Amino acid sequence: MTVESYFSATYAEARQKFVAAVEAAKATLTVYENPHAKGPNGEVLTTDVACLGPDDAELVYLTISGTHGAEGFCGSGAQIGHFKDRLFDAMPAKTKAIMVHAINPYGFSWLRRVTEDNVDLNRNFQDFSKPLPQNKAYEEVHDWLIPAHWEGQGRAAADLAIIKYRKRHGDFAFQSAMSGGQYTRPDGLFFGGTKPTWSNEIFRRILKEHVPPGARKLASIDFHTGLGPTGYGEPIYVGPETGGGYYDRAKAWYGPEVTNPNEGSSTSARVTGTVPEAYADLPKSIEVTAIALEYGTVPMVMVTEALRGDHWLHARGDLDSELGRKLKRQIRDAFYVDTPAWKAAVYGRAADFALRAFRGLAGQA
Repeated sequence: MTVESYFSATYAEARQKFVAAVEAAKATLTVYENPHAKGPNGEVLTTDVACLGPDDAELVYLTISGTHGAEGFCGSGAQIGHFKDRLFDAMPAKTKAIMVHAINPYGFSWLRRVTEDNVDLNRNFQDFSKPLPQNKAYEEVHDWLIPAHWEGQGRAAADLAIIKYRKRHGDFAFQSAMSGGQYTRPDGLFFGGTKPTWSNEIFRRILKEHVPPGARKLASIDFHTGLGPTGYGEPIYVGPETGGGYYDRAKAWYGPEVTNPNEGSSTSARVTGTVPEAYADLPKSIEVTAIALEYGTVPMVMVTEALRGDHWLHARGDLDSELGRKLKRQIRDAFYVDTPAWKAAVYGRAADFALRAFRGLAGQA
């Protein structure tokens, strides 16, 4: 089979291929059905978890696809490739692999970055009993990001306001304002929610049910797309901001190319409420080393355009219209480059980092 065949055109196809690969590898499969949403054709939506290795493992290798639904094509292909190319044969002894496929199945199926609640899952892992982070800069740009009308003078005025903002504050300041996470505009971009989403609760449940409590080390890779040069997989440190030597360990395992949003070295803005916050639920004796692999797709201006269009469409537009179909194609293209070269770059990098993770778990980094 070719690397290109590991990837899929839809969520339904990706799930079918993943389940088939899991069964062929004689791994165990646990299915978590989302009771709050269906797919575009009324199909059931699930997060599927494959496990391979002993239940009393000392070491854990965990991957996640579809945190930002429309980005799931990338991670799904990488996970399927893990099975097809028998990468798990290279794992150290006493290691358990946990593959979390489509943690946000609604977003994957509907070609949305968000969950069925319009929530950015990677901003949702907050302690909602405490005051939520404030993003005053987002309040300034919200109405420009999602104008009343997508076409015409109102849209042109919004675009001009964004251009002026970027000239005044800089491109990265605009990206940070937009993508850092906000908790005040439910119809807006990068909304972190007001309570845990279903996907949040399921991921915590997955950790509780599948990570051996006696494990010593856990390596986590979360697959993302949309930032950086086309086809390049940037390893982004996603652990605690300070202390514990976590960032140093990530660099020791994966190399000096690991970036850190907390230090301003990443294409990603600094964000809070990310998925790895759930690892705090694990026993403190488990040493966690977590990164995201962020693959570049198209220029950032096109990604922003696609995100704005998708949010406008679901808030104010008509999905079953020519404009609606155009905007859905646009967001798919922003997060999935459907070419053999891009898929090969994605999978090659994913396989490389799997082997690096195995070496780190074995203490060979």
